[in-house]
Amino acid sequence: MVGGRIKSTEVRARAADSAKRTSTDAVFGGRVIVEQPARGRGYRVNADALILADFAGPAHGLVVDVGSGVGSVALVMIARGFAKQALLVDVDEAVCELAVANVMHNGADIDVMCGDALDVARKNRGVASSVVCNPPYFEPGTARVSKASEKARSGELERFGRAAREFLGKRGRAHFVYPATDLARLLVTLRGAGLEAKRLRLVHAKADAPARVALVEARVAKAGGLAIAPPLVERDTHGYTRQMKTLLGL
Repeated sequence: MVGGRIKSTEVRARAADSAKRTSTDAVFGGRVIVEQPARGRGYRVNADALILADFAGPAHGLVVDVGSGVGSVALVMIARGFAKQALLVDVDEAVCELAVANVMHNGADIDVMCGDALDVARKNRGVASSVVCNPPYFEPGTARVSKASEKARSGELERFGRAAREFLGKRGRAHFVYPATDLARLLVTLRGAGLEAKRLRLVHAKADAPARVALVEARVAKAGGLAIAPPLVERDTHGYTRQMKTLLGL
């Protein structure tokens, strides 16, 4: 500062730093544009979001994305014609600001609510026909995660399960993606929240590789009747498989 004024070099430095904090990227074959934290600045959209959107499929009412991040799952579902309206819920204010910008940029009919997912859900019981959730993959204190992506990668799975239950209407469905190695934790958590798994699909990086993540659809229902869908294989000797190309919009 000189004489109470900001130097032009300082202004340029601030603008450059701001630009480095986020990046604008195309997903689903360029049909969805998202502004998100730049590499190393926070959690970024990956294939799991598009895989989850595909697994959830068509919704016949409001879609609620619990722990929505910048809104990629709901935006892809709308781009694919799976949904018309959605509600995004996330606790991170900076991420919610990006989500609002993404909703406006993509012209989607989506509302954004910033706050703890369970608290928001309790005030909006039964509004959803479909819930989608790509929750943090690590319980607090169980893994080392970067400070920039801590809120996105570390959290209590139980709160996400209970939030999904609160949001769901009587005939609603909740859809989760979670590490396959911790599938048992997810199933137990969902049952504890009053949701029963009714459909399961495992995702493999290659046909001969162990499952990477699990996709689970759960409903308010009696136990039993779990349908095991054919596995999703992401790559073969030629690159992405046909199924992956479809859900990635390639």
